[in-house]
Amino acid sequence: MSQFQALMVEETGDNSVSREIRSLSFSDLPEGEVLVKVHYSSVNFKDGMAAMANGNIVNEYPMVPGIDLSGVVEDSSDSLFSKGDKVIVTSYELGVSHFGGFAEYARVPAEWVVPLPENIDLREAMIYGTAGFTAGLSVMRLQEEGIKPENGTVLVTGATGGVGSMAVAMLAQLGYDVAASTGKESEHEYLKQLGATEIISREELQPEKLRPVNEQRWAGAVDPVGGETLAHVLSCLAYDGAVAVSGLTGGTKVPATVFPFILRGITLTGIDSVYCPMPRRKEVWDRLASDLKVDNLLETIADTVTLEELPKTLDQILEGQVRGRKIVEM
Repeated sequence: MSQFQALMVEETGDNSVSREIRSLSFSDLPEGEVLVKVHYSSVNFKDGMAAMANGNIVNEYPMVPGIDLSGVVEDSSDSLFSKGDKVIVTSYELGVSHFGGFAEYARVPAEWVVPLPENIDLREAMIYGTAGFTAGLSVMRLQEEGIKPENGTVLVTGATGGVGSMAVAMLAQLGYDVAASTGKESEHEYLKQLGATEIISREELQPEKLRPVNEQRWAGAVDPVGGETLAHVLSCLAYDGAVAVSGLTGGTKVPATVFPFILRGITLTGIDSVYCPMPRRKEVWDRLASDLKVDNLLETIADTVTLEELPKTLDQILEGQVRGRKIVEM
């Protein structure tokens, strides 16, 4: 096979970008020790931004987006990997400054590659992808901060998104009572299917006037939203509570005070899925394949699209029209 298909994003002269399926050859791929035949990728909000003008994600055009991929090693010059190995690659510079997963083949540095754990297949790995990885890491951080099911309800913001959906399902499986926040009334039943015991409107987490401290409502929170929502969540955490923040769809500024930290001993912990060290990365994937694996809900959370359908899906995720996870099958 001398050529293969890929989604290519390229700048045009009118301060916009073009997105089209193109035929590439192996010589077009960037350097790396491991050549992977991609079976699946997935669609993240970051991918949508990478495929738009002025998205401030892509470092240099032309670019093949896609910050996730799973597949089978076709060739490797690194002794850790051999032809036929099943692998996962997420984050690092993938789809940002290095051709990513929206292609039938990808060549990547060996230090980015994670062997596929047992008890999970290539499709399931991409139902998780960066979103599921982020959710898993968030849940693990809350556990490490001592947040247990008996401590009380855990809030998940942006609950119909990729990170949120996964976090709701994982927390419920672990025995937590989960309050899921969404602005979509039509998705309440979906969130209950994932295990949410309470649905909270997005507006409730965005009061007109932010107060330094409020009634203690939640033992912990998984927050992929940030902004004023995070400020309000912090003010409502119970004593010794913790929130794991991983996103900024609600804005980058958090107009909070020190009061909930010094009066209630709460913890704000940041979640980085991009440069997460490899030992920790493997630990998260092992958990996703074991006690955090939501077997019966993976297909509920995911829909599959083709490479040809991908440009439309990228628009939909930016417009907030995507529920759960969109998987790209190559």
